[in-house]
Amino acid sequence: MIIDILSKEFNISRKQIESTINLIDEGCTVPFIARYRKEVTGGLSDVILRELNDRLTYLRNLEKRKEEVIRIIEEQGKLTEELKDKILKAKVLQKVEDLYRPYQQKRRTRATIAKEKGLEPFALDILKGIMDDLESEAKKYIDEEKEVGTVEDAIKGAMDIIAETISDTATYREKIRNLNVQKGSIQSTGLETEEDNVYEMYKEYVEKVKTIPNHRILAINRGEKEKALKVKIISPDEEIIELLEKSVVTNANKKHENILKEVIGDAYKRLISPSIEREIRNMLTERAEDEAIKVFAKNTKPLLMVPPVKNVRVLAIDPSYRTGCKISVLDDTGKLLEYTTIYPNAPQNEVEKSKKVLKELIDKYDIDVIPIGNGTASRETEMLVADMLSEIDKTVYYTIVSEAGASVYSASKLAAEEYPDVNVSIRGAISIGRRLQDPLAELVKIDPKSIGVGQYQHDLNQSKLGDALTGVVEDCVNTVGVDLNIATPALLEYVSGINKSIAKNIVAYREENGKFTDRKEIKKVKRLGNKAFEQCAGFLRISDGKNSLDNTAVHPESYKVVLKLLSDLSYTNEDIKNGHMSDIEDRIKEKYGDIKTIADELEIGVPTLVDIIGELKKPGRDIREEMPKPVFRSDVLKMEDLKVDMELTGTVRNVVDFGAFVDIGVKQDGLVHISQLSDKFVKNPMDIVAVGDAVKVKIIDIDLKKGRISLTMKGIK
Repeated sequence: MIIDILSKEFNISRKQIESTINLIDEGCTVPFIARYRKEVTGGLSDVILRELNDRLTYLRNLEKRKEEVIRIIEEQGKLTEELKDKILKAKVLQKVEDLYRPYQQKRRTRATIAKEKGLEPFALDILKGIMDDLESEAKKYIDEEKEVGTVEDAIKGAMDIIAETISDTATYREKIRNLNVQKGSIQSTGLETEEDNVYEMYKEYVEKVKTIPNHRILAINRGEKEKALKVKIISPDEEIIELLEKSVVTNANKKHENILKEVIGDAYKRLISPSIEREIRNMLTERAEDEAIKVFAKNTKPLLMVPPVKNVRVLAIDPSYRTGCKISVLDDTGKLLEYTTIYPNAPQNEVEKSKKVLKELIDKYDIDVIPIGNGTASRETEMLVADMLSEIDKTVYYTIVSEAGASVYSASKLAAEEYPDVNVSIRGAISIGRRLQDPLAELVKIDPKSIGVGQYQHDLNQSKLGDALTGVVEDCVNTVGVDLNIATPALLEYVSGINKSIAKNIVAYREENGKFTDRKEIKKVKRLGNKAFEQCAGFLRISDGKNSLDNTAVHPESYKVVLKLLSDLSYTNEDIKNGHMSDIEDRIKEKYGDIKTIADELEIGVPTLVDIIGELKKPGRDIREEMPKPVFRSDVLKMEDLKVDMELTGTVRNVVDFGAFVDIGVKQDGLVHISQLSDKFVKNPMDIVAVGDAVKVKIIDIDLKKGRISLTMKGIK
C-alpha cells in the first residue's frame, strides 16, 4: 500500500519505489544511492531521494499509529468494523487522531464527571429523541449520593456529555477545520505603541488563512512570542453553528431542539473552537516552518558549494570597533603564519597605524587576497582596506566573506583542538580566511543553523531543521569528494557511511601509519567494515596513490570493468593520472559505435558507464569550479555614493520567500523584491537566483534614514 501511495505521489514506477526502499532498508545512504545505484532507482536525484525517504518515514509512522489506535480501541471493547475501516483508510495522521479522540483517555472533564454520575444513558436518549417529557425522564437520575440533587443537575450533566460527544465527532471536526481553512482569517493586534515597532504592519492586520504567505506566519508567530502581538483566528462562526445544528438536530430529536441548540453553542465555544484554533495555528506554523526549512536548505547548498580560491595567500580580517580588527595571515594551504590586532575604527581610530601594519604584512607574506568578515564594522574596515590598497604598488584584491557562525566555531571544542594556543577572538579571523580558501572544508565545522542564510531559523523546529541541513551538508561533501589524506574529522564525518567515531579513527590511523596509498587500506581502520567501505569508498580521494582511479569518483566495485575498458581502448594508468583521456568518447565511438553497445559488453548500466567516462576525462576535478565565483573588489562605495538608476554587480547573500538580498558593496545589502527579480512572473525567488550568485542590479529607491536599498533585476542586460 505504501509503495502504491509513493508511486502515485512521486509519479515513479512501483518497481523504482520498491527497489529504492530496499536500498534504504539495507542501510544505504542517500548520497550512495544517488551516485552509485542509478540503474536501480532510475536516476533519482539526492533531493528526490531525501523527499521520498521523509515521506516513507511519515507513512510508516502513520501505519504504526493506526495499528496502535486500533489495538487500544479494541482493548476497550468498542472497535467496530466500520470504525476500523475508517482508521485504516485514513490518509493523514490528523484523521486518525480525530477518529481516536472519543476513545482517548482524558483528564477529568465536566462530561466524564457527568458520566461517573450515571447520566450517559440520559444524554444518549436526548440525542435519540426517544422521550417526550425531558423533566420527567430527568427525575429518574436524581441521586443524592451521586450529587445529582435536582432535575436541573441531571439535565446540565447530560448537556455536558452531549457537548463533548459533539466535540469528539470526527466528521464535525473535519468539516469545521476545513471551513476555517477556506473561510477563516488570522488576525494580529499590536500590544506595543512605539512608532518604530518592527511589527508595525501587523498591529492591525487580517489575512485569509488559505492565502497568508509563510513568512508572514513566522513573523506573526515571533511577534506573539515576544508579546508584541496578540493573534487569533477569526472563524465563520455562524456557518459552523448552522452546520452543527443541521447535523445534530434531527427529525427524531427535534422536540429537544432548544436544549440541543444551547448544547451546540456551548460545545463550539468551549470545546471545539479553542481546539480547532490551536490546530489551525499549528497547521499554519508547520507549513511555514517546513517551507522555511526548505528555503534554508536551498540557500545553504550554494553557500557550501562556493568554489575554493586555491593557491592564494590571504590576510583575513574579522572587523570590530572597540575590541579591534583581528588579523590572521594564512599561506596557500591554510596554515596560520601570523596574527595580530589593529584598531582603525572608533573609539581608537588608529587609521594610519593600521594601514602601516597591513602594508607590512602584505609585503612580508606576499598577500594575494584580503577576505573581510561581513559583520560589525565591516564596511568601515572595507573602506580602510580599499584606501590602503590604493596606496601600494602590488595588485591585491579584497572580498567580503560571510562570517556567520565564525564566533560559534571560535568558542567550539574543535577550534580549541585545532588552535589550542591561539586566542578565541583570533580563531574567528582564521575561519574567515580559510572559508575563502576552501568554504566547504571550513563551514562543515559549524552547526549549519549558524551559517545564517535562512529566515526565522531560530524560531523553527530545531530537530527538523537540523536533519534537513545535515542532509544538505552530506550531499555537498559527497558531491565534491574528500581528500582522504588531508581531510579533518569534521569533514570526514559527513562522508557517506562514516560517523564521528570512524572519522576520528581514520585520522588516528593516518597519523600513526602515514598517508593512505589506496582506498582498500581504509578497511584496516577500526570499526570501518565492509558495509561502511561500500558506502564511503567512492567519495574518498587519494590524489597521489598507487591507483589513479582512487583520485576519481569511480567506485572500487567498478574497477574491474574500468580496467577492461582501458585495456580495450589502449589506455594506461598514467593516462588517467595525467589527464590524457579527453578523447575517450571518440575511441569508444570508433571501436564500439555507441555507449549502449559497450555497456552491454561490459555488463554495466549505461548511467554508471556515463559517470565513469566523465570521471576518466577529468580525474580529480572539483565540481565546485562550475559554481559562481566570489566577487573581488579593489574599491568601495558608501550609501551616499548611490543614486537611483545606478547599475551595479553584486553577490546574492540570502534568498527568502519575498525576494533576495544582494551585497552591492555598501554597508547595507539591497533587497530585490520578488516582483523585481524578472520581467516574467516569479512564483519562487529560488527559480531565479541562489546564494552566491553574481547578479547585475539597478537601484530603484534609497532610504538613507532607514538604511534601505531597493533594487531591480528587470530590464538589465
